[in-house]
Amino acid sequence: MSRSYQRNPRYAPLGGTVVRGWEAAAETLPPGPAVVAVDGPAALDWNAAAAGLRGALEARGVPVHVVDLRDAEADWATVLERTGDGPKADPYYLPLADACVTEVYRALPAVETPAEGLLLVFGPGAALLEHDVLWYADLPKRYAEAAVTAGELPVGVNLGRHSTPGDLRRLFYADWPVLDAHRDAHAARIDRWLDLQNAEPASLDGATLRATLRHLAGGPVRTRPYFNSTAWGGHWAEQRLGFAPQNGNTALGYELIAPTAGVLVGDGPQAEVELPFPLLCVLHPQEFLGREVHETFGTSFPIRFDYLDTVGGGNLSVHLHPQERYMREQFGWPYTQHETYYLTAVDDEEARVYLGLQQDADLGLMRKQAVAAIERGEEMDVERFVQSHPAEEGQLYLIPAGTPHASGVGNLVLEVSATPYLYSLRFYDWLRQDTEGAPRPLPYEHAFANLDTGRQGEAVHRDLMQRPQTLREGEGWREELLGSLPEMFYEVARVVLDPGSAGAPQNTGGRFHVLNVSSGAGVVVETAEGRVHELVFAETLTVPASVGAYRIRPLGEEPVHVVTAYVRERA
Repeated sequence: MSRSYQRNPRYAPLGGTVVRGWEAAAETLPPGPAVVAVDGPAALDWNAAAAGLRGALEARGVPVHVVDLRDAEADWATVLERTGDGPKADPYYLPLADACVTEVYRALPAVETPAEGLLLVFGPGAALLEHDVLWYADLPKRYAEAAVTAGELPVGVNLGRHSTPGDLRRLFYADWPVLDAHRDAHAARIDRWLDLQNAEPASLDGATLRATLRHLAGGPVRTRPYFNSTAWGGHWAEQRLGFAPQNGNTALGYELIAPTAGVLVGDGPQAEVELPFPLLCVLHPQEFLGREVHETFGTSFPIRFDYLDTVGGGNLSVHLHPQERYMREQFGWPYTQHETYYLTAVDDEEARVYLGLQQDADLGLMRKQAVAAIERGEEMDVERFVQSHPAEEGQLYLIPAGTPHASGVGNLVLEVSATPYLYSLRFYDWLRQDTEGAPRPLPYEHAFANLDTGRQGEAVHRDLMQRPQTLREGEGWREELLGSLPEMFYEVARVVLDPGSAGAPQNTGGRFHVLNVSSGAGVVVETAEGRVHELVFAETLTVPASVGAYRIRPLGEEPVHVVTAYVRERA
Protein backbone atom coordinates (compact mmCIF):
# COMPACT_ATOMS: atom_id res chain seq x y z
CA MET A 1 0.00 0.00 0.00
CA SER A 2 1.38 3.44 -0.93
CA ARG A 3 1.89 6.16 1.64
CA SER A 4 -0.47 9.12 2.15
CA TYR A 5 -0.03 12.59 0.67
CA GLN A 6 3.20 14.08 2.02
CA ARG A 7 2.93 17.68 3.15
CA ASN A 8 6.62 18.04 4.05
CA PRO A 9 8.76 16.22 1.47
CA ARG A 10 12.36 16.37 2.60
CA TYR A 11 15.77 15.69 1.04
CA ALA A 12 19.04 14.93 2.81
CA PRO A 13 21.80 17.57 2.74
CA LEU A 14 24.95 16.60 0.87
CA GLY A 15 28.35 17.11 2.50
CA GLY A 16 27.17 18.72 5.74
CA THR A 17 24.30 18.98 8.20
CA VAL A 18 21.59 21.41 9.22
CA VAL A 19 22.19 22.95 12.64
CA ARG A 20 19.70 24.68 14.94
CA GLY A 21 20.04 27.81 17.01
CA TRP A 22 22.06 31.02 16.94
CA GLU A 23 24.76 29.46 19.08
CA ALA A 24 25.50 26.70 16.55
CA ALA A 25 25.56 29.20 13.69
CA ALA A 26 27.72 31.69 15.60
CA GLU A 27 30.31 29.00 16.30
CA THR A 28 31.13 28.93 12.57
CA LEU A 29 32.21 32.60 12.55
CA PRO A 30 35.78 33.76 13.12
CA PRO A 31 36.40 35.74 16.34
CA GLY A 32 37.46 38.70 14.22
CA PRO A 33 38.38 41.23 13.29
CA ALA A 34 35.94 40.83 10.39
CA VAL A 35 32.76 42.20 8.80
CA VAL A 36 29.78 39.82 8.67
CA ALA A 37 27.02 40.79 6.23
CA VAL A 38 23.61 39.24 6.88
CA ASP A 39 21.35 39.79 3.87
CA GLY A 40 17.75 38.74 3.31
CA PRO A 41 14.22 39.90 2.49
CA ALA A 42 12.54 42.94 3.99
CA ALA A 43 9.73 40.86 5.49
CA LEU A 44 11.75 39.48 8.38
CA ASP A 45 12.06 40.23 12.08
CA TRP A 46 15.48 41.78 11.61
CA ASN A 47 15.75 43.19 15.11
CA ALA A 48 15.19 39.77 16.66
CA ALA A 49 17.62 38.13 14.24
CA ALA A 50 20.36 40.66 14.97
CA ALA A 51 19.78 40.35 18.71
CA GLY A 52 19.90 36.56 18.55
CA LEU A 53 23.18 36.47 16.65
CA ARG A 54 24.75 39.25 18.72
CA GLY A 55 23.78 37.51 21.94
CA ALA A 56 25.29 34.20 20.80
CA LEU A 57 28.54 35.90 19.81
CA GLU A 58 28.85 37.92 23.00
CA ALA A 59 28.23 34.76 25.02
CA ARG A 60 31.40 33.43 23.40
CA GLY A 61 33.29 36.58 24.41
CA VAL A 62 33.34 38.08 20.89
CA PRO A 63 32.92 41.88 20.79
CA VAL A 64 30.13 42.83 18.37
CA HIS A 65 29.38 46.13 16.62
CA VAL A 66 26.08 46.41 14.72
CA VAL A 67 24.95 48.40 11.67
CA ASP A 68 21.25 48.24 10.67
CA LEU A 69 21.24 48.95 6.96
CA ARG A 70 17.57 49.92 7.11
CA ASP A 71 18.50 53.11 8.96
CA ALA A 72 19.75 54.38 5.59
CA GLU A 73 16.37 54.00 3.83
CA ALA A 74 15.41 56.84 1.51
CA ASP A 75 12.16 58.70 2.10
CA TRP A 76 9.10 56.77 0.96
CA ALA A 77 8.25 59.04 -1.97
CA THR A 78 11.74 58.48 -3.37
CA VAL A 79 11.45 54.70 -2.95
CA LEU A 80 8.13 54.73 -4.79
CA GLU A 81 9.50 56.79 -7.65
CA ARG A 82 12.61 54.62 -8.03
CA THR A 83 10.54 51.43 -8.17
CA GLY A 84 8.01 52.61 -10.76
CA ASP A 85 5.21 53.44 -8.33
CA GLY A 86 4.69 57.17 -8.69
CA PRO A 87 1.49 59.23 -8.25
CA LYS A 88 0.11 58.12 -11.63
CA ALA A 89 0.76 54.40 -11.14
CA ASP A 90 -2.04 51.90 -11.63
CA PRO A 91 -3.94 51.35 -8.35
CA TYR A 92 -4.25 47.59 -8.89
CA TYR A 93 -1.00 46.43 -10.49
CA LEU A 94 2.57 47.50 -11.06
CA PRO A 95 5.03 46.39 -13.70
CA LEU A 96 7.48 43.98 -12.13
CA ALA A 97 10.13 46.25 -10.65
CA ASP A 98 13.62 45.92 -12.12
CA ALA A 99 15.32 48.30 -9.68
CA CYS A 100 18.45 47.45 -7.73
CA VAL A 101 18.00 47.01 -3.98
CA THR A 102 20.35 49.98 -3.46
CA GLU A 103 17.63 52.29 -4.78
CA VAL A 104 15.65 51.99 -1.56
CA TYR A 105 18.53 53.66 0.32
CA ARG A 106 19.82 57.21 0.44
CA ALA A 107 23.32 55.74 0.10
CA LEU A 108 24.94 52.58 1.35
CA PRO A 109 26.94 53.28 4.51
CA ALA A 110 30.70 52.89 4.50
CA VAL A 111 31.93 50.11 6.76
CA GLU A 112 35.37 49.40 8.17
CA THR A 113 36.75 46.28 9.74
CA PRO A 114 36.75 46.79 13.53
CA ALA A 115 39.96 46.75 15.53
CA GLU A 116 38.66 43.69 17.35
CA GLY A 117 35.63 41.44 17.20
CA LEU A 118 33.00 41.49 14.50
CA LEU A 119 31.05 44.19 12.71
CA LEU A 120 27.58 42.81 12.00
CA VAL A 121 25.83 44.56 9.07
CA PHE A 122 22.28 43.37 8.51
CA GLY A 123 19.31 44.10 6.26
CA PRO A 124 18.24 43.77 2.61
CA GLY A 125 21.23 44.48 0.38
CA ALA A 126 23.92 43.84 2.99
CA ALA A 127 25.83 41.72 0.46
CA LEU A 128 26.63 44.91 -1.46
CA LEU A 129 28.82 46.25 1.34
CA GLU A 130 32.44 45.22 1.80
CA HIS A 131 32.45 42.11 3.98
CA ASP A 132 34.43 39.03 4.94
CA VAL A 133 31.53 36.64 5.55
CA LEU A 134 28.12 36.59 3.83
CA TRP A 135 25.05 35.04 5.43
CA TYR A 136 21.54 35.00 4.00
CA ALA A 137 18.62 34.98 6.45
CA ASP A 138 15.39 33.87 4.79
CA LEU A 139 11.70 33.58 5.53
CA PRO A 140 9.51 31.75 2.97
CA LYS A 141 7.22 34.10 1.09
CA ARG A 142 4.00 32.64 2.44
CA TYR A 143 4.85 34.14 5.84
CA ALA A 144 5.36 37.59 4.38
CA GLU A 145 2.11 37.43 2.43
CA ALA A 146 0.15 36.33 5.52
CA ALA A 147 1.72 39.01 7.72
CA VAL A 148 1.16 41.81 5.20
CA THR A 149 -2.46 40.69 4.73
CA ALA A 150 -2.98 40.81 8.49
CA GLY A 151 -1.07 44.10 8.89
CA GLU A 152 1.26 42.51 11.42
CA LEU A 153 4.64 44.00 12.24
CA PRO A 154 7.57 43.32 12.17
CA VAL A 155 7.28 40.74 9.37
CA GLY A 156 4.46 42.41 7.44
CA VAL A 157 6.51 45.27 5.98
CA ASN A 158 7.61 46.48 2.57
CA LEU A 159 11.11 47.01 1.23
CA GLY A 160 12.21 50.56 2.10
CA ARG A 161 9.63 51.05 4.85
CA HIS A 162 10.40 48.80 7.78
CA SER A 163 8.33 50.50 10.48
CA THR A 164 4.92 50.67 8.75
CA PRO A 165 2.54 47.81 7.87
CA GLY A 166 3.01 46.78 4.25
CA ASP A 167 0.60 46.21 1.38
CA LEU A 168 0.35 43.26 -1.00
CA ARG A 169 0.60 45.34 -4.16
CA ARG A 170 4.08 46.50 -3.16
CA LEU A 171 5.05 43.06 -1.87
CA PHE A 172 4.14 41.24 -5.10
CA TYR A 173 5.23 43.69 -7.78
CA ALA A 174 8.10 45.64 -6.20
CA ASP A 175 9.63 43.87 -3.21
CA TRP A 176 9.75 40.31 -4.48
CA PRO A 177 11.15 41.00 -7.98
CA VAL A 178 13.86 43.32 -6.60
CA LEU A 179 14.86 41.06 -3.72
CA ASP A 180 14.73 37.83 -5.74
CA ALA A 181 17.06 39.27 -8.37
CA HIS A 182 19.42 40.42 -5.61
CA ARG A 183 19.37 37.02 -3.86
CA ASP A 184 19.98 35.16 -7.12
CA ALA A 185 22.94 37.39 -8.00
CA HIS A 186 24.74 36.46 -4.76
CA ALA A 187 23.60 32.83 -4.30
CA ALA A 188 26.89 31.34 -5.53
CA ARG A 189 28.92 32.95 -2.73
CA ILE A 190 26.69 32.74 0.35
CA ASP A 191 28.64 31.32 3.30
CA ARG A 192 25.61 30.27 5.39
CA TRP A 193 21.88 30.02 4.73
CA LEU A 194 19.55 30.66 7.68
CA ASP A 195 15.87 29.68 7.78
CA LEU A 196 14.00 31.85 10.30
CA GLN A 197 10.48 30.43 10.06
CA ASN A 198 10.78 28.89 13.55
CA ALA A 199 11.78 30.40 16.89
CA GLU A 200 15.11 28.58 16.73
CA PRO A 201 16.74 29.27 13.35
CA ALA A 202 18.00 26.39 11.25
CA SER A 203 21.04 26.90 9.06
CA LEU A 204 23.24 25.24 6.47
CA ASP A 205 26.75 26.18 5.35
CA GLY A 206 27.20 27.51 1.83
CA ALA A 207 29.23 24.59 0.50
CA THR A 208 26.58 22.10 1.64
CA LEU A 209 23.84 24.34 0.25
CA ARG A 210 25.39 24.33 -3.21
CA ALA A 211 26.36 20.65 -3.17
CA THR A 212 22.79 19.71 -2.21
CA LEU A 213 21.25 21.88 -4.92
CA ARG A 214 23.69 20.43 -7.46
CA HIS A 215 22.54 16.93 -6.49
CA LEU A 216 18.83 17.84 -6.53
CA ALA A 217 19.20 19.38 -10.00
CA GLY A 218 20.07 15.91 -11.31
CA GLY A 219 17.00 13.98 -10.15
CA PRO A 220 13.27 14.17 -9.42
CA VAL A 221 12.38 16.75 -6.76
CA ARG A 222 9.16 17.87 -5.11
CA THR A 223 8.49 21.25 -3.53
CA ARG A 224 6.78 21.84 -0.20
CA PRO A 225 3.03 22.35 -0.82
CA TYR A 226 0.67 24.63 1.08
CA PHE A 227 -2.85 26.08 0.71
CA ASN A 228 -4.07 29.65 1.04
CA SER A 229 -7.60 30.76 1.89
CA THR A 230 -9.62 33.16 -0.30
CA ALA A 231 -13.19 34.39 -0.47
CA TRP A 232 -14.26 31.60 -2.88
CA GLY A 233 -12.31 28.72 -1.33
CA GLY A 234 -13.58 25.20 -0.72
CA HIS A 235 -12.72 22.30 1.56
CA TRP A 236 -11.47 19.42 -0.60
CA ALA A 237 -7.82 19.77 0.44
CA GLU A 238 -8.86 20.13 4.07
CA GLN A 239 -10.93 16.94 3.92
CA ARG A 240 -8.76 14.79 1.63
CA LEU A 241 -5.20 15.98 2.28
CA GLY A 242 -5.37 17.12 5.89
CA PHE A 243 -4.46 20.78 5.41
CA ALA A 244 -5.73 23.06 8.17
CA PRO A 245 -7.39 26.13 6.63
CA GLN A 246 -5.77 29.45 7.50
CA ASN A 247 -9.04 31.36 7.27
CA GLY A 248 -11.74 28.76 6.88
CA ASN A 249 -10.98 27.14 3.51
CA THR A 250 -8.30 25.62 1.31
CA ALA A 251 -8.73 27.62 -1.88
CA LEU A 252 -5.32 27.89 -3.53
CA GLY A 253 -2.98 24.92 -3.47
CA TYR A 254 0.63 25.90 -4.12
CA GLU A 255 1.99 22.62 -5.50
CA LEU A 256 4.62 24.21 -7.74
CA ILE A 257 4.52 27.97 -8.25
CA ALA A 258 8.20 28.59 -8.80
CA PRO A 259 8.65 32.14 -7.42
CA THR A 260 7.19 31.13 -4.03
CA ALA A 261 8.10 27.42 -3.92
CA GLY A 262 10.59 25.91 -1.50
CA VAL A 263 12.48 22.63 -1.17
CA LEU A 264 12.99 21.19 2.32
CA VAL A 265 16.51 20.00 3.07
CA GLY A 266 17.44 18.29 6.33
CA ASP A 267 17.46 15.15 8.42
CA GLY A 268 14.08 15.66 10.09
CA PRO A 269 11.49 18.26 11.12
CA GLN A 270 13.73 19.54 13.93
CA ALA A 271 16.69 20.10 11.61
CA GLU A 272 15.63 21.35 8.20
CA VAL A 273 15.90 24.45 6.05
CA GLU A 274 13.57 25.49 3.26
CA LEU A 275 15.52 26.58 0.18
CA PRO A 276 13.91 28.66 -2.59
CA PHE A 277 13.11 26.44 -5.57
CA PRO A 278 14.36 29.12 -8.03
CA LEU A 279 17.92 28.56 -6.82
CA LEU A 280 17.92 25.25 -8.72
CA CYS A 281 17.27 27.21 -11.92
CA VAL A 282 19.73 29.98 -11.06
CA LEU A 283 22.68 27.76 -10.14
CA HIS A 284 22.02 24.89 -12.59
CA PRO A 285 19.90 26.29 -15.42
CA GLN A 286 20.86 23.90 -18.22
CA GLU A 287 20.80 20.78 -16.04
CA PHE A 288 17.45 21.67 -14.47
CA LEU A 289 15.57 23.52 -17.21
CA GLY A 290 17.33 22.27 -20.33
CA ARG A 291 19.41 24.20 -22.84
CA GLU A 292 16.59 25.38 -25.12
CA VAL A 293 14.30 26.25 -22.22
CA HIS A 294 17.11 28.21 -20.58
CA GLU A 295 17.81 30.07 -23.83
CA THR A 296 14.14 31.07 -24.08
CA PHE A 297 13.19 31.74 -20.46
CA GLY A 298 16.50 32.49 -18.77
CA THR A 299 16.40 31.19 -15.20
CA SER A 300 12.62 31.54 -14.90
CA PHE A 301 10.89 28.18 -14.39
CA PRO A 302 8.03 28.68 -16.88
CA ILE A 303 5.35 26.13 -15.85
CA ARG A 304 3.30 26.03 -12.66
CA PHE A 305 1.00 23.43 -11.09
CA ASP A 306 -1.53 24.57 -8.50
CA TYR A 307 -4.97 23.64 -7.20
CA LEU A 308 -8.18 25.66 -7.23
CA ASP A 309 -10.49 24.17 -4.59
CA THR A 310 -14.16 25.24 -4.84
CA VAL A 311 -15.62 22.06 -3.30
CA GLY A 312 -18.11 23.50 -0.83
CA GLY A 313 -16.95 26.98 -1.79
CA GLY A 314 -17.93 29.54 -4.43
CA ASN A 315 -17.36 30.47 -8.05
CA LEU A 316 -14.07 32.05 -9.01
CA SER A 317 -14.27 35.56 -10.42
CA VAL A 318 -14.89 35.86 -14.15
CA HIS A 319 -11.50 36.99 -15.39
CA LEU A 320 -8.78 36.63 -17.99
CA HIS A 321 -5.02 37.10 -18.25
CA PRO A 322 -3.03 39.63 -20.28
CA GLN A 323 -2.22 38.96 -23.88
CA GLU A 324 1.47 38.61 -24.69
CA ARG A 325 2.28 42.15 -25.82
CA TYR A 326 0.26 43.75 -23.03
CA MET A 327 1.92 41.56 -20.44
CA ARG A 328 5.36 42.48 -21.73
CA GLU A 329 4.82 46.21 -22.24
CA GLN A 330 2.49 47.02 -19.32
CA PHE A 331 3.57 44.55 -16.66
CA GLY A 332 7.16 43.61 -17.49
CA TRP A 333 6.85 39.82 -17.75
CA PRO A 334 8.66 38.54 -20.89
CA TYR A 335 6.02 35.80 -21.38
CA THR A 336 2.36 35.64 -20.56
CA GLN A 337 -0.10 33.68 -18.44
CA HIS A 338 -1.58 30.99 -20.68
CA GLU A 339 -3.51 28.55 -18.50
CA THR A 340 -5.30 25.22 -18.52
CA TYR A 341 -7.78 23.67 -16.09
CA TYR A 342 -7.56 19.91 -15.53
CA LEU A 343 -10.59 18.65 -13.58
CA THR A 344 -9.13 16.30 -10.97
CA ALA A 345 -12.39 15.95 -9.05
CA VAL A 346 -15.98 17.12 -9.50
CA ASP A 347 -18.03 17.05 -6.31
CA ASP A 348 -21.33 18.44 -7.62
CA GLU A 349 -23.30 17.11 -10.58
CA GLU A 350 -24.28 20.70 -11.36
CA ALA A 351 -20.68 21.94 -11.33
CA ARG A 352 -19.68 24.20 -14.22
CA VAL A 353 -16.64 25.63 -15.93
CA TYR A 354 -17.00 29.10 -17.46
CA LEU A 355 -14.90 29.43 -20.60
CA GLY A 356 -14.99 31.58 -23.75
CA LEU A 357 -17.48 34.11 -25.09
CA GLN A 358 -20.97 33.40 -26.29
CA GLN A 359 -21.34 33.74 -30.06
CA ASP A 360 -21.61 37.47 -30.87
CA ALA A 361 -21.71 38.43 -27.20
CA ASP A 362 -22.77 42.05 -26.62
CA LEU A 363 -19.57 43.39 -25.14
CA GLY A 364 -20.96 46.89 -24.69
CA LEU A 365 -23.69 45.50 -22.46
CA MET A 366 -21.16 43.33 -20.68
CA ARG A 367 -19.13 46.42 -19.83
CA LYS A 368 -22.24 48.25 -18.57
CA GLN A 369 -23.12 45.31 -16.31
CA ALA A 370 -19.54 45.17 -15.00
CA VAL A 371 -19.77 48.83 -14.02
CA ALA A 372 -23.24 48.37 -12.51
CA ALA A 373 -21.95 45.50 -10.36
CA ILE A 374 -19.26 47.76 -8.91
CA GLU A 375 -21.23 50.99 -8.56
CA ARG A 376 -24.71 49.71 -7.65
CA GLY A 377 -24.21 46.11 -6.57
CA GLU A 378 -26.25 44.75 -9.50
CA GLU A 379 -25.70 41.16 -10.63
CA MET A 380 -24.10 40.46 -13.98
CA ASP A 381 -25.93 38.00 -16.25
CA VAL A 382 -22.71 36.05 -16.71
CA GLU A 383 -24.04 33.34 -19.02
CA ARG A 384 -25.36 35.98 -21.42
CA PHE A 385 -21.73 36.76 -22.24
CA VAL A 386 -19.57 33.82 -21.14
CA GLN A 387 -20.16 30.17 -21.98
CA SER A 388 -20.93 27.72 -19.19
CA HIS A 389 -19.89 24.07 -19.63
CA PRO A 390 -20.59 20.98 -17.53
CA ALA A 391 -17.54 20.19 -15.39
CA GLU A 392 -16.19 16.87 -16.67
CA GLU A 393 -13.72 14.99 -14.50
CA GLY A 394 -10.51 14.24 -16.40
CA GLN A 395 -11.15 16.93 -19.04
CA LEU A 396 -8.57 19.59 -19.85
CA TYR A 397 -9.89 23.09 -20.59
CA LEU A 398 -7.39 25.29 -22.44
CA ILE A 399 -7.36 28.97 -21.49
CA PRO A 400 -5.06 31.01 -23.72
CA ALA A 401 -4.36 34.59 -22.66
CA GLY A 402 -7.30 36.90 -23.32
CA THR A 403 -9.97 34.19 -22.79
CA PRO A 404 -12.62 34.86 -20.10
CA HIS A 405 -12.96 31.97 -17.67
CA ALA A 406 -13.75 30.80 -14.14
CA SER A 407 -14.14 27.57 -12.23
CA GLY A 408 -17.58 27.11 -10.74
CA VAL A 409 -18.58 25.66 -7.38
CA GLY A 410 -17.79 22.01 -6.68
CA ASN A 411 -14.53 21.52 -8.59
CA LEU A 412 -11.00 20.57 -7.74
CA VAL A 413 -9.02 22.10 -10.60
CA LEU A 414 -5.40 21.23 -11.26
CA GLU A 415 -4.23 24.42 -12.93
CA VAL A 416 -1.40 23.62 -15.36
CA SER A 417 -0.24 26.99 -16.51
CA ALA A 418 2.52 29.37 -17.40
CA THR A 419 4.31 30.60 -14.28
CA PRO A 420 3.09 34.27 -14.15
CA TYR A 421 0.26 34.29 -11.61
CA LEU A 422 -0.17 37.83 -10.33
CA TYR A 423 -2.20 39.39 -13.15
CA SER A 424 -5.80 38.17 -12.97
CA LEU A 425 -7.87 40.82 -14.76
CA ARG A 426 -11.41 40.54 -13.39
CA PHE A 427 -14.73 41.44 -15.03
CA TYR A 428 -17.04 40.26 -12.25
CA ASP A 429 -16.76 38.67 -8.79
CA TRP A 430 -20.34 37.68 -7.97
CA LEU A 431 -20.79 40.79 -5.75
CA ARG A 432 -18.38 39.43 -3.14
CA GLN A 433 -16.97 41.82 -0.55
CA ASP A 434 -13.57 42.07 1.06
CA THR A 435 -12.96 41.72 4.80
CA GLU A 436 -14.00 45.34 5.37
CA GLY A 437 -17.31 45.00 3.52
CA ALA A 438 -16.23 46.80 0.34
CA PRO A 439 -16.54 45.26 -3.16
CA ARG A 440 -13.45 43.31 -4.15
CA PRO A 441 -11.26 45.20 -6.69
CA LEU A 442 -12.34 44.72 -10.29
CA PRO A 443 -9.83 46.17 -12.79
CA TYR A 444 -12.27 45.60 -15.64
CA GLU A 445 -10.61 48.15 -17.95
CA HIS A 446 -7.52 45.94 -18.07
CA ALA A 447 -9.76 42.94 -18.68
CA PHE A 448 -11.63 44.48 -21.63
CA ALA A 449 -8.35 45.74 -23.10
CA ASN A 450 -7.12 42.13 -23.28
CA LEU A 451 -10.32 40.35 -24.33
CA ASP A 452 -9.75 37.99 -27.28
CA THR A 453 -13.05 38.17 -29.15
CA GLY A 454 -12.04 35.27 -31.38
CA ARG A 455 -12.60 32.82 -28.53
CA GLN A 456 -16.36 32.56 -28.94
CA GLY A 457 -19.12 30.21 -30.02
CA GLU A 458 -18.35 26.77 -31.38
CA ALA A 459 -14.62 27.56 -31.65
CA VAL A 460 -14.46 27.31 -27.84
CA HIS A 461 -15.62 23.68 -27.93
CA ARG A 462 -13.42 22.82 -30.89
CA ASP A 463 -10.18 24.47 -29.79
CA LEU A 464 -10.32 24.75 -26.00
CA MET A 465 -11.96 21.47 -25.00
CA GLN A 466 -9.92 18.99 -27.00
CA ARG A 467 -10.35 15.23 -26.76
CA PRO A 468 -7.35 13.07 -25.81
CA GLN A 469 -5.12 11.85 -28.65
CA THR A 470 -2.94 8.78 -28.14
CA LEU A 471 0.72 9.66 -28.65
CA ARG A 472 2.37 6.37 -27.65
CA GLU A 473 1.33 3.11 -26.06
CA GLY A 474 2.72 -0.17 -24.84
CA GLU A 475 1.73 -3.12 -22.74
CA GLY A 476 -0.32 -1.82 -19.82
CA TRP A 477 0.11 1.89 -20.58
CA ARG A 478 -0.58 4.70 -23.01
CA GLU A 479 0.34 8.37 -23.27
CA GLU A 480 -2.29 10.87 -24.43
CA LEU A 481 -2.00 14.47 -25.56
CA LEU A 482 -4.70 16.36 -23.66
CA GLY A 483 -4.22 19.82 -25.13
CA SER A 484 -1.98 21.94 -27.32
CA LEU A 485 -2.37 25.29 -29.05
CA PRO A 486 0.12 27.05 -31.35
CA GLU A 487 0.29 30.18 -29.15
CA MET A 488 0.90 28.18 -25.94
CA PHE A 489 4.55 27.24 -25.38
CA TYR A 490 3.77 24.11 -23.36
CA GLU A 491 1.69 20.97 -23.81
CA VAL A 492 -0.28 18.89 -21.34
CA ALA A 493 -0.36 15.11 -21.62
CA ARG A 494 -1.54 12.19 -19.50
CA VAL A 495 0.03 8.79 -18.90
CA VAL A 496 -2.54 6.07 -18.16
CA LEU A 497 -1.13 3.03 -16.36
CA ASP A 498 -2.83 -0.31 -15.74
CA PRO A 499 -2.27 -1.85 -12.30
CA GLY A 500 0.65 -4.25 -12.23
CA SER A 501 2.17 -3.04 -15.50
CA ALA A 502 5.93 -2.69 -15.89
CA GLY A 503 5.37 1.00 -16.40
CA ALA A 504 5.73 3.62 -19.12
CA PRO A 505 9.16 4.63 -20.45
CA GLN A 506 9.70 8.39 -20.59
CA ASN A 507 12.49 10.72 -21.66
CA THR A 508 12.91 14.39 -20.88
CA GLY A 509 14.54 14.97 -24.26
CA GLY A 510 16.52 17.86 -22.78
CA ARG A 511 13.46 19.63 -21.28
CA PHE A 512 12.18 19.37 -17.70
CA HIS A 513 8.93 17.51 -17.08
CA VAL A 514 6.34 18.16 -14.36
CA LEU A 515 4.19 15.23 -13.16
CA ASN A 516 1.03 15.07 -11.04
CA VAL A 517 -0.89 11.94 -10.01
CA SER A 518 -4.48 12.90 -10.88
CA SER A 519 -6.13 9.55 -10.04
CA GLY A 520 -5.14 6.22 -8.57
CA ALA A 521 -2.81 5.38 -5.70
CA GLY A 522 0.42 6.71 -7.18
CA VAL A 523 3.56 5.85 -9.08
CA VAL A 524 7.25 5.18 -8.64
CA VAL A 525 9.51 7.32 -10.83
CA GLU A 526 12.77 5.52 -11.65
CA THR A 527 15.63 7.22 -13.50
CA ALA A 528 18.21 5.52 -15.67
CA GLU A 529 20.86 6.45 -13.08
CA GLY A 530 19.00 4.59 -10.35
CA ARG A 531 17.27 7.41 -8.48
CA VAL A 532 13.82 6.41 -7.23
CA HIS A 533 11.05 8.79 -6.15
CA GLU A 534 7.56 7.78 -5.04
CA LEU A 535 4.66 10.07 -5.96
CA VAL A 536 1.11 9.50 -4.67
CA PHE A 537 -2.30 10.91 -5.52
CA ALA A 538 -2.44 14.73 -5.74
CA GLU A 539 1.34 15.19 -5.45
CA THR A 540 3.50 17.02 -8.00
CA LEU A 541 7.07 16.28 -9.04
CA THR A 542 9.66 17.98 -11.27
CA VAL A 543 11.93 15.79 -13.39
CA PRO A 544 14.96 17.89 -14.43
CA ALA A 545 16.05 18.03 -18.05
CA SER A 546 19.33 16.29 -17.25
CA VAL A 547 17.55 13.09 -16.13
CA GLY A 548 16.93 11.90 -19.69
CA ALA A 549 15.38 8.41 -19.64
CA TYR A 550 13.10 7.46 -16.76
CA ARG A 551 10.15 5.15 -16.11
CA ILE A 552 6.79 5.67 -14.41
CA ARG A 553 5.60 2.49 -12.66
CA PRO A 554 2.10 2.25 -11.11
CA LEU A 555 1.25 1.56 -7.47
CA GLY A 556 -1.98 0.07 -6.14
CA GLU A 557 -4.77 -2.06 -7.56
CA GLU A 558 -6.45 0.53 -9.77
CA PRO A 559 -5.45 2.37 -12.96
CA VAL A 560 -3.27 5.43 -12.35
CA HIS A 561 -3.42 8.69 -14.31
CA VAL A 562 -0.39 10.98 -14.36
CA VAL A 563 -0.80 14.47 -15.82
CA THR A 564 2.44 15.72 -17.38
CA ALA A 565 3.52 19.08 -18.79
CA TYR A 566 6.60 20.19 -20.67
CA VAL A 567 7.81 23.02 -22.88
CA ARG A 568 7.24 22.19 -26.55
CA GLU A 569 10.23 21.69 -28.79
CA ARG A 570 11.03 24.60 -31.05
CA ALA A 571 9.57 24.36 -34.53
